[in-house]
Amino acid sequence: MNVGDWNFNYDSDVWMTFFKDNWILLLVALIVLFIIVRIVNTVVKWLIAAVIVIGIVAYSGYTLQDLKDIGSKVTDIGGKVADSVKQEAISAMAGEAKDAAYTDNGDGTYTIKTRNLELSGKTGDTKVKVSYRGTSLGNWEIDDTIRTLIDQAKRNG
Repeated sequence: MNVGDWNFNYDSDVWMTFFKDNWILLLVALIVLFIIVRIVNTVVKWLIAAVIVIGIVAYSGYTLQDLKDIGSKVTDIGGKVADSVKQEAISAMAGEAKDAAYTDNGDGTYTIKTRNLELSGKTGDTKVKVSYRGTSLGNWEIDDTIRTLIDQAKRNG
């Protein structure tokens, strides 16, 4: 496992409860750290300080598996939000097609704008760049919904 694989998430309620329940231990650890840093003048002091900090984190009850589980939950929520925004954009394509404006940029690219959407693409490509309410949603394959929006925008002028 690499350090980059760890997902550290901050939950203030959990930490506040931990601090309230273990304030004496934390105070003692802080005093010991202060003494070590003041007395020991080598790399050893930082190793000892790191061991104490890691011990406190381990004592708090978090394990690497807990941190991974929290990270996967955040990733799942992020995926659901992205899917929801994508669905909103697709719905907007269908609902705003009648108001879509097609612009030929003169360099082989085009832009389609509606109240909430902006599509940018190159004539003949199979993908378009989609922005919804000013936020880029990335490059999407041109499917039937997008093709309908493009065709309607061309007809609108």
